[in-house]
Amino acid sequence: MSFGRPPSFTSFTVLPPERGSFPLDHEGECQLAMKTYLKCLRSNGNDNGKCRELSKAYLDCRMNRGLMERDEWKNLGFADTPATGAVGNVNGEAAAAGDASSNRSSRTG
Repeated sequence: MSFGRPPSFTSFTVLPPERGSFPLDHEGECQLAMKTYLKCLRSNGNDNGKCRELSKAYLDCRMNRGLMERDEWKNLGFADTPATGAVGNVNGEAAAAGDASSNRSSRTG
């Protein structure tokens, strides 16, 4: 009996993904980068071209934290972007710290 598959279909082979598997971000290490990228997509009508640097920042965060294998940017679709210095802080810690320090200085000044 076939139970939902065509009777001529005898067997199939399960293949792993081409790029391999990678762990999910259970600890939320790259959550800020991901949310920033998704917010950019929503505000730009899902035009990912306008959010490329945020996408690159998210992938960089994942690679830096061992959540995906490090690869060359050209293999990830970023051949047209500079290789160094383009991403900056990928999870927003520096930006948040900078905002806090500017708020403190404006309150004390």
